[in-house]
Amino acid sequence: MSVEKIAKESESFERALGLKKMADRWRSSHTQCLWQRRNPYAPPRLQDTMVQELALANKHLLMVRQAALHQLFEKEHRQFQQELAQMGKAFYVERL
Repeated sequence: MSVEKIAKESESFERALGLKKMADRWRSSHTQCLWQRRNPYAPPRLQDTMVQELALANKHLLMVRQAALHQLFEKEHRQFQQELAQMGKAFYVERL
């Protein structure tokens, strides 16, 4: 493997690891918020905070899922390029 490929792979691995950590944090805070939401004795200020945290957690989850989907598309694109290269074909890339 070339140095560039190794660098790209390590960057994508670090990005995936960061996304996994973010998802784990979201999951733990989401579980805690759900538990507190079911508690009828929680003060109203705490309930407002929980609603805001859930909204933010859902936003983070959306970002994590979008990043994972983007990585999947990049991987499939590279794989398709390799398959075309084996057949002696390629994508048309407009150069400006």
